[in-house]
Amino acid sequence: QVQLVESGGGLVQAGGSLRLSCAASGRTSSISAMGWFRQAPGKEREFVGRIWWIGRNIYYADSVKGRFTISRDNAKNTLYLQMSSLKPEDTAVYYCAGSRTAQVMGIIPDYWGQGTQVTVSA
Repeated sequence: QVQLVESGGGLVQAGGSLRLSCAASGRTSSISAMGWFRQAPGKEREFVGRIWWIGRNIYYADSVKGRFTISRDNAKNTLYLQMSSLKPEDTAVYYCAGSRTAQVMGIIPDYWGQGTQVTVSA
C-alpha cells in the first residue's frame, strides 16, 4: 500500500501564490504517476494535473494551465503543486493522488491523500 500526506494549504489573497506538497510512503515503487485533484464546496472532485513518475510528461486541466506547476522529487518521493495567480474560484480541498498506471491524459487514482484546504480571499 501507499500512503500520501499533503501539506502546505492555507489562506492566501487573490493573486498570491502557494505551494502544496505530497509525501508518499510505503510501497512507492508501485507508483507510475501522481497528480492533484480539488473539490470545492458543493461541487464534484475535479482533476487539476498529473505527472508521470518517470520522464517529464505533465498534463494540466485547462482551468489551471499557465498558473499551476506540478513537479516531483523522486529521491524524496514527494510531489509538489506550485500555484500562482490564485483566484477565489481556486478555493477547494486539494487532494494528492497516486496511480499504478501512467495514463496519456489525466490519471486513474489508486491512492488518495487526506486533502489540504486552500482558501483564496478576494
